[in-house]
Amino acid sequence: MDRATFACSTAFYRDYNSSSQGAFSLPGGHVDFIEKVDSFTYSDFFRDYLIPNHPCVFSAKFTEDWSSRRNWVTWDGKPNFDHLLQKFGEAVVPVANCDVKEYNSNPKQQLPFKEYVRYWKEHIKNDYRSSRGCLYLKDWHLSRAFPEQDVYTTPVYFSSDWLNEYWDAVAVDDYRFVYMGPKGSWTPFHADVFRSYSWSANVCGRKKWLLYPAGQEEYLKDRHGNLPFDVTAPTLQDRSVYPRYNQSQPPVEIVQEAGEIVFIPSGWHHQVYNLEDTISINHNWVNGCNVAIMWCFLQDELAAVQREINQWKDPRDDWHLQCQLIMKSCTGIDYKEFYNFLKVIAENRISVLENGLDDEASAKNTPKAAISTLGMLHAVFDLKRTVKVLTSLSANEDFKKLDLTSLSPPPEALLHHLKAAIDTALL
Repeated sequence: MDRATFACSTAFYRDYNSSSQGAFSLPGGHVDFIEKVDSFTYSDFFRDYLIPNHPCVFSAKFTEDWSSRRNWVTWDGKPNFDHLLQKFGEAVVPVANCDVKEYNSNPKQQLPFKEYVRYWKEHIKNDYRSSRGCLYLKDWHLSRAFPEQDVYTTPVYFSSDWLNEYWDAVAVDDYRFVYMGPKGSWTPFHADVFRSYSWSANVCGRKKWLLYPAGQEEYLKDRHGNLPFDVTAPTLQDRSVYPRYNQSQPPVEIVQEAGEIVFIPSGWHHQVYNLEDTISINHNWVNGCNVAIMWCFLQDELAAVQREINQWKDPRDDWHLQCQLIMKSCTGIDYKEFYNFLKVIAENRISVLENGLDDEASAKNTPKAAISTLGMLHAVFDLKRTVKVLTSLSANEDFKKLDLTSLSPPPEALLHHLKAAIDTALL
């Protein structure tokens, strides 16, 4: 991060309101296409897309060095099933049935990868028809299962990745996925986990994206407050069911070609179609620009849980703890883990400020290495955003009702340390 970008971000977030992010207009629904690698910097992306929360598309030049672009694809741009079976044939993968709806999503099953490829090849041979339905391999943690496979390099623009930095540190999970599916497979209307950013790169094939800026989803809810499963369904025209649909803006539409990367802003709902047999790589990620949106999302989720079980509220029992447990089962995180998430990020940034940049670490393709790559000013920016959110968390009444004695250091001590580190860095 250069000094001009640091100054720009500091000015923007001084009066920032996370509830309004995403309300920025996108003139004419236009989405910028980033063509050249050598003329587009991290600071350009940070200033023009991360801060205003705008989508963009990167050309295939940004992925042309990936081994997956060479080895996973045949000469005519199709999935290289022989190579994929050789590398991953014995893996067990999550597969969704796009033809079945259960609880507003597609039901999943675990299949051997070699069985899924057999299905896929038969599906193609039968003109994309199958008695088993349209099956879509989704949310495969390939990088975690096969860490020795060097299939891609995370572009520097997406390298400030707090989610994967944290989950790598606790060795529990990650938010790096591979998707593989035949022509006609699709993902229903949704926003990404924790209202995170996402980036999605087509190794081969083509996708169509329907994007709705943050806030537009409110106009797409039915009279019971539920979001649609399919935003293209004719039933949305029924005003007795979807009374505010006519107030919504048309979606931003993107057709993504092979090799291209789509950046999806924080909190933008979307629906995605595979127009051809397609393989893609996707990351969800959070950083200093949208961590406040993540915090707002968690507060909204807890409030929804509290409303749902309010009739069983008893001040004498552990009702507040039960709400946290339910929220964690639904979202994957509760308030105390969110505190630990912020703590891990903060301590990593303080280490950079106190010990300097690690040139050896910065050469590695990991979120932690990105701390060194992005520089000291980025570490200061991250700390300032962490202080803002941690201050809000510490003052939150639901957080204060929890047993915080297990948190080390205590929130007040961590805040003091962060502020001191920022002051020292800016001297």
